[in-house]
Amino acid sequence: MDMPTTPTPASNSRPAATRGAVKPSRGPARGASTMLAIHRSLRADIVEMRRQPGEPIVEKQIAEAFGVSRTPVREALQRLADEGLIEIFPQVGTFVARIPVSALPEAIVIRTSLESTAVRYAAQRATGSQIANLRANLVLQQETVQDGDLDAFHEADERFHALIAEIAGYPGLWSMAQQVKVQVDRYRRLTLPEPGRLAHVLAEHAGIVDAIADADPALAADRMAVHLDGLLTSIPQAQGANPFFFTGP
Repeated sequence: MDMPTTPTPASNSRPAATRGAVKPSRGPARGASTMLAIHRSLRADIVEMRRQPGEPIVEKQIAEAFGVSRTPVREALQRLADEGLIEIFPQVGTFVARIPVSALPEAIVIRTSLESTAVRYAAQRATGSQIANLRANLVLQQETVQDGDLDAFHEADERFHALIAEIAGYPGLWSMAQQVKVQVDRYRRLTLPEPGRLAHVLAEHAGIVDAIADADPALAADRMAVHLDGLLTSIPQAQGANPFFFTGP
């Protein structure tokens, strides 16, 4: 396996002073809760690309930030390694894993299947107030687009898809989608700064809501599939713009 080298920051990277910073714990958490807190913090940093592929992770710094020994840090790092989010090289160091290109298509296909099912049921079952909630979320997305706030847009986007599964009556469909789309989320964060990208996603979301409001399950599913298929077609462009961040052809 090729050893990682220092990455070139992506266009949506944050200033060096904040990128990759560990959020310290608020108190002297202990045991399993400490490990989970460290895991949760590091995982969020990696998935949201605050820690970029190839970036080193230093146990000592994390332990000091949380005010704990290295034991819970090592346990958290091992869990992240099991998830494919970091790579541990004995006697060398620990690094944020690059995004495996080969894993993206299958993850996107699985997500599309789950969410197409959810939106079909949502179109059959949505009440007036639920449709209003979806439209309110669209307004929130619009505000984040106007502000150019990528993090807030991503959060509103995630909530939009979660709402659809809740309206469908099967929130577990979104939970399953979240489990398979971790690497997709990392790659997707690289696409958000592309000119016109946010407005395009917002327009697709609006079309999905219109189909749900019209109680048209087939149209809603088709629009969801087209929306998520865009993630497949954008892979080469994202990889070409950030070659170090990916591994595989």
